Amino acid sequence: MNIFKWAEVCPETKNKILKRAEVDITEQMEIAKDVIAEVKEIGDSAVFKYTEKFDKALLTKETLKVTQEEIEQGFKNVEPEFRETLEFAANNIRKFHEKQMPESLWFTETVKGVMVGEQTNPISDVCIYVPRGKGSFPSVLLMLAIPAIVANVPKITVITPPNPEGNLDDAVLAAAKIAGVTEIYKVGGIQGVAAVAYGTETIPKCSKIIGPGNSFVTAAKRLLSGIIDIGSPAGPSEAIILSDGSVDPKKVALDFMIEAEHGPDSASLLVTHDEKLAEDVTKIVITQLEKLSPKRREFVQRSINNYGGIILTNSLEESIDFVNEYAPEHMEVMTKNPFDILPQIKNAGEILLGENAPISLANFVLGPNAILPTGAKAKTYSSVSVFDFLKRTSVGYVTEEGFDTVRDKVSIFARKEGFETHALAVEER
Repeated sequence: MNIFKWAEVCPETKNKILKRAEVDITEQMEIAKDVIAEVKEIGDSAVFKYTEKFDKALLTKETLKVTQEEIEQGFKNVEPEFRETLEFAANNIRKFHEKQMPESLWFTETVKGVMVGEQTNPISDVCIYVPRGKGSFPSVLLMLAIPAIVANVPKITVITPPNPEGNLDDAVLAAAKIAGVTEIYKVGGIQGVAAVAYGTETIPKCSKIIGPGNSFVTAAKRLLSGIIDIGSPAGPSEAIILSDGSVDPKKVALDFMIEAEHGPDSASLLVTHDEKLAEDVTKIVITQLEKLSPKRREFVQRSINNYGGIILTNSLEESIDFVNEYAPEHMEVMTKNPFDILPQIKNAGEILLGENAPISLANFVLGPNAILPTGAKAKTYSSVSVFDFLKRTSVGYVTEEGFDTVRDKVSIFARKEGFETHALAVEER
């Protein structure tokens, strides 16, 4: 386990920790250019070609779109207790996002006779991308589809890669049924992103795509960002556990390991000023690793060795400063008085308070969205929310009395900036 005394760490090591995994996607961009060009030119044929090449699945125009029967069968195929769990999670996610919804229209009077406000409308359509690569991700579908539905987006398209037999993951299909989405296509990767950016004979053109993916998906999104809105950027998972030593070290160690199992490019950090906690957590992590499958054990070990470890500071205040500089995707505040710490955390995708709110809860069933900004983007980006599926339009109404009040000031402003017709529109009215 890497233990870094932050005040003594050299600049190069500090920079590596703060930057996390930076994936070079130059090669993926070159591959993506050719695939995108072909999808743009020949549509479905290119989608079939590259789905066979990358996913080993043979698709046709008849099998590309998921049928209602396939959705129903996927729902039936998952265990009853998992269906119940999906329903539970969906209900919590729905409640949270319903609370986020703004007023559809509001006005305020800035001066007498001048009414200004905003009208909020859903975007016309969206594509939800559900990855498949390292496992099954029904939670991603719930986290993206439910806020889109709450926002009243009229057309929701889902794309997700098939397995080599040309089928989709049953758990994702079950989540789709529970969420209430029915337009699903068996395609992912570069060809999937290109298909919804340009539209094909079968797959509809979409205005926006949202959802995490691998480096090839990232490359495709980057290249197509001028054609389709690609939402906020996403990268390898990361988490910080902030603790003052007042919480059971086993709970700290368990939560420290959560995000590390996503893959070797993930980052998990414990930030504390308590040396004994650091020592205890190190011992417990070694023990807990033995309980993992070989695959997950390797992920956790490589993640901790590459980009994670324990940051030892001189004080709780210094720990908080580190958190704000790092701007983590996930964060747990495991301190004596977590609500006292909350206002001091300015940069984090999510903040989980206390010893009973592990990241696992938030990833699946808590309710807040688990699609969060990574790579320090939490300094300027927020989690996915209903606002990703809404747009705001400014509205103004001016009475004759209000116009007379502001006329001269508008004229002065317009003349100052050299806009003659702006000025004439109020001067000669």
